[in-house]
Amino acid sequence: MGIRNNERYQIEATPAAHPDAIVERGHARFTVLTEQMIRIEYNPNNRFEDRATQTVLNRDFEVPEFEVVETEKELHISTKHVQLFYYKEAEEEEGLKPNDLHIEVNGAYTLYHSNWNYGEETDDLRGTARTLDETDGAVPLERGLMSTKGFSIIEDSYTAVIREDGWVEQREDDVIDFYFLGHGRDYLTCLKDFYHLCGKTPLLPRYTLGNWWSRYYPYSDEEYKTLMNQFKEKDIPFSVAVIDMDWHLTDIDPKYGSGWTGYTWNKELFPDPEAFLAWLHEQGLHTTLNVHPANGVKPHEDVYEEMGKALDIDIEKEEDIKFDVTNEDFLEAYFTYLHHPHEDIGVDFWWVDWQSGDISKIEGLDPLWMLNHYHFLDSKRNGRRPLIFSRYAGIGSHRYPIGFSGDTRMTWETLQYQPYFTANASNVGYGWWSHDIGGHTGGYKNDEMHVRWVQFGVFSPIMRLHDGDSEFHGKEPWRYNRKAEEILEAYLRLRHQLVPYLYTMNYRNHLEGLPLVQPMYYHDSEEENAYNAPNQYYFGSELIVAPITTKLDAVTHKGHVSVWLPEGLWFDFFTGKVYDGNRKINMYRDLSGIPVLAKAGGIIPLSRDIENAVDNPTHMEIRVFAGDNGKFTLHEDDGVSHDENHQDLVTTELELKWNEEKESASFIIKKPEGDTKVLPKKRSYHIHFMGFESNPFVTVYRGEEEKVMTCVLKEKGFVIDIPEIEVGTEIRVEIPKAAIKVPDYQKEVFDFIDEAQMSFDKKDKLYELIKKSDNHAKVIGSLQTLNLEQEVLEIISEILWAY
Repeated sequence: MGIRNNERYQIEATPAAHPDAIVERGHARFTVLTEQMIRIEYNPNNRFEDRATQTVLNRDFEVPEFEVVETEKELHISTKHVQLFYYKEAEEEEGLKPNDLHIEVNGAYTLYHSNWNYGEETDDLRGTARTLDETDGAVPLERGLMSTKGFSIIEDSYTAVIREDGWVEQREDDVIDFYFLGHGRDYLTCLKDFYHLCGKTPLLPRYTLGNWWSRYYPYSDEEYKTLMNQFKEKDIPFSVAVIDMDWHLTDIDPKYGSGWTGYTWNKELFPDPEAFLAWLHEQGLHTTLNVHPANGVKPHEDVYEEMGKALDIDIEKEEDIKFDVTNEDFLEAYFTYLHHPHEDIGVDFWWVDWQSGDISKIEGLDPLWMLNHYHFLDSKRNGRRPLIFSRYAGIGSHRYPIGFSGDTRMTWETLQYQPYFTANASNVGYGWWSHDIGGHTGGYKNDEMHVRWVQFGVFSPIMRLHDGDSEFHGKEPWRYNRKAEEILEAYLRLRHQLVPYLYTMNYRNHLEGLPLVQPMYYHDSEEENAYNAPNQYYFGSELIVAPITTKLDAVTHKGHVSVWLPEGLWFDFFTGKVYDGNRKINMYRDLSGIPVLAKAGGIIPLSRDIENAVDNPTHMEIRVFAGDNGKFTLHEDDGVSHDENHQDLVTTELELKWNEEKESASFIIKKPEGDTKVLPKKRSYHIHFMGFESNPFVTVYRGEEEKVMTCVLKEKGFVIDIPEIEVGTEIRVEIPKAAIKVPDYQKEVFDFIDEAQMSFDKKDKLYELIKKSDNHAKVIGSLQTLNLEQEVLEIISEILWAY
């Protein structure tokens, strides 16, 4: 038995750098990995590490251009971007001191003050945190990769080495090993280099991108089935069924512990686990079970005797099988006896709910990292796409998605922090956080808050509703007021509609190193406003999202968020309303909406198959936004198989050609490329041209067939419906009169005033001003004389200045 030399636990890595990239002098070794990234090692014994570590897997970069200039006392290494100065007197003294090593980022000194001496703390934009357990607002964040000062550090001195046989080994003491990243404000290149150094983000199974149902509650199998059927009757889709810790025995003899750790099904709640898991699969649901491994295996467990014999435990004396993640025999038995049997009857992946602290028998080795690393590797047995659900264990944890952020409190303060926390995690490449949407414990019930939380959840990496075991908890939409219920149901359906878009971004993250959620400054790194928009973020290649995380105003019945729009035109994803960019604006929405903005020329593929299963859709909606050229390459495969070469990947290019001079446009769905057996044989299209001026007729080419089609005119643009057609057929839509729809601002203002809770006299005066003039600046100036509430004035200003 044992982990080592088992192929399943051996990682793919290329840890040795090219010899031409290495400069070694005495106790120090410098490896110039790129023009912006240098590895620095210092070892009094002159032994340097060329194996993979917990953090770093690949140092096989193409050798960059660099120059070495050396004097008797100093070594100077320079690239196009970085200069390193090493003072050789360090060889004659003990250890490396601040005045022995100095690094500068070229061209950035006056702007970023980008000099660094060894040992100084870096001033970066921070990364993420291990957990949000019991938090009620902001938490301290760990070091990140991005910095306005132009440089950051990856510390690798204390991590374990990963051997070729798959096991880990403690590092030598008194070793210095870190990476200097001098990327300036080129954040996306920094992230690309990081992913090469530390490994790609794996491709998630498609089903993880739908809705998850999760609750810490002692459901029986019949209760769980009843609940899933209720969702189905209301057309509320879910793709993941989480079974929290009550799947196993928890009420046990105190001599065996608390029952928090367990692996034996509670047969009172689940008399036939295999049949129950099969039923969930029949409903299109995948299942994860919660485990807390810290207390090992006690004699009451079904597998105790078999596992004990394998590990030479004295089962007659009922010796505990202690949890020891640093013992490779225990770890192999842990998977063989405690996990594989459950997987064999239908468990799809594991929720590793860490309780093991941060200390193990190998000094400096985090047991959480060990669990994440080996659970993830083990999960790909039988050709499955690997997946775990666990907590963050430091930089490099992006290789083990999905992240569980912890048991958060149900408060506005928690909600207000999560958009920033989620986007900022991309600063360490950690793109797949799963939050307790709606909160888990404490706090209070507030229907409005829950709606806002779900809206954020739909536009977050993983949409997992979660709750505690109080009888008064519960995230079922029907447990909220009627208006909230309708909104919640609509957003839960929307999440499943978004899966084709999200799955393409999943591939983009895996292949191109671009997380789904990105801070605004990734694309406008010199724009100060981009750093002052912490709660808005890019959501894939086409969208910006700005969740509303504060209460509705009593007068206007709207919530608001301050939004910074980059250069260009931006369209409301829901309404098609268009905004000029390069400005800050307070955006107001009623409870049913949040600002989700598509770029001009944006293309968003959606599913119209609102079911639990999130298969490649038979009926597809595509939202196409006016104003510019646009391209989108849809990625589809079977959604679950583990194939590192992606041989079943099918890509379909969608393209909008916007000809402003001729006032025309065309939209093309090209023939898919790849093995189309993973696609439905036929597919229908509901193409919604958002923000387009209404067009009564367009010409549609389906392969060689030409047909003039009547459009369905919409307030937000127009729609054409193409019935089911062979999936390999190219479709082209020619739009003879293409223009951006100019909003009816008078109607918008009227609708707002009509709903606002204010005096009728003030409403009449306000609307008269709006009707009298088309000069928006003059109108807004006149509004100042009416002593309007600030929110009312800002809402009308947003309407008038939109475009």
